[in-house]
Amino acid sequence: MLPWFNNHLSLITERLEAVKKYTENELVLLLKRQDRAAFTYLYDNYSGALHSIILNIVPDHDLASDVLQEVFIKIWKQIDTYDDGKGRLFTWILNIARNAAIDRVRSKSYQNNLQNRELTENVYDSAGATRTPTDHIGLRQWVHKLKDEYKMLVELSYFQGYTQDEIAKMLNMPLGTVKTRLRTALIQLRQIIKN
Repeated sequence: MLPWFNNHLSLITERLEAVKKYTENELVLLLKRQDRAAFTYLYDNYSGALHSIILNIVPDHDLASDVLQEVFIKIWKQIDTYDDGKGRLFTWILNIARNAAIDRVRSKSYQNNLQNRELTENVYDSAGATRTPTDHIGLRQWVHKLKDEYKMLVELSYFQGYTQDEIAKMLNMPLGTVKTRLRTALIQLRQIIKN
């Protein structure tokens, strides 16, 4: 047979294997054996949910897709560290995705790109406009002066519209902590705006 046909046939076989349903224990066992069909199954069944979680933290679709790829590489490389005694597989991969997204948002390169992009977008978006949305009056710039732990909560709550309960679940944080940090963030933001 031709080499390209063998490769194509191999991919079709992997996809057919991925159509199978696995129990969580079977899936984990196969992933730890570096089984490609099981990994394809994992990607096909969990990438949508993980991408949504990442998009909640990293609002840029292209960047969120990059983070998703990094997450699946981490899963592939670190599956041996998964311990079913500490939680379910989905919880483990969800935490990897959430942490990767938070790391990306906190990175200096992301912050620099965000500031540069906001400046460029503000110049063109507000040209000739008579009414300026709150995102363009500098409110986000003031929010970015807050500590990272506060900045992310304000972003999720006030700019993206999540409830405090949703934020607590998304960040795996106690609801009381979310409320306290948001209250502290607003007090600090008020002081920043006054100065």
